Amino acid sequence: MSALLSVTSLTAGYGGAPIISGIHLDVAENEIAVIIGPNGAGKSTLLKTIFALTKIASGAIAFAGRDIKGLKTAALVPLGISAVPQSRNVFPTLSVEENFDIGTYAAPPPDRAAAFERVIALFPDLRPKLRQPAGELSGGQRQMVAMGRALMSAPKLLLLDEPTAGLSPAYLEKIFDLLLDIRKAGVTILMVEQNAKQALRIADTGHVLVNGENFVSGPGRELLADETVRRSFLGGAG
Repeated sequence: MSALLSVTSLTAGYGGAPIISGIHLDVAENEIAVIIGPNGAGKSTLLKTIFALTKIASGAIAFAGRDIKGLKTAALVPLGISAVPQSRNVFPTLSVEENFDIGTYAAPPPDRAAAFERVIALFPDLRPKLRQPAGELSGGQRQMVAMGRALMSAPKLLLLDEPTAGLSPAYLEKIFDLLLDIRKAGVTILMVEQNAKQALRIADTGHVLVNGENFVSGPGRELLADETVRRSFLGGAG
């Protein structure tokens, strides 16, 4: 089966020296793919490049068989790609429901009410808080709002940058469980995650980046068991 997302020989950055160089990465439809690696490895830059937020020097990006290199971010959402950045990912003075509504602007659903019910079903904890400003919620709840907003456009591919950053252990586990639910709903996920052990446990595929380049890729469980990966990137051999 061909990849839903295919990144080939991708070199990119922010106008100066490249941050990522010669990156290859394929994401199959309906899988969870995780990007891990040390700080400064280029993980977030890779996500931003896929979402048209950096300068591409060379290489190719294809989505659902279509060349998307050079397209603007606003054009990617109607094609079926949504993204959740690590920080500033909610509108704090707007209500939860208003945040969800913003997720429909770039790709209005044919039935907004049906889209809302489909998304809120994934985040039942938010239903009693729909009229509450997003800025008053806990960090875990704000992350749910950000993910829910991104899902309102019914994406085929969801890009997530550090979805569990700064969360309590309880919400960390809840977010990982939600990622499995989102995948079950038919959404492919590509995420950057520093909680590498937990991420690889739920990942179909893992990709390790080092110094802006591919280091190793493979099934999540195999990378968890790989001695080099465990010692270098997972905090030891345990």
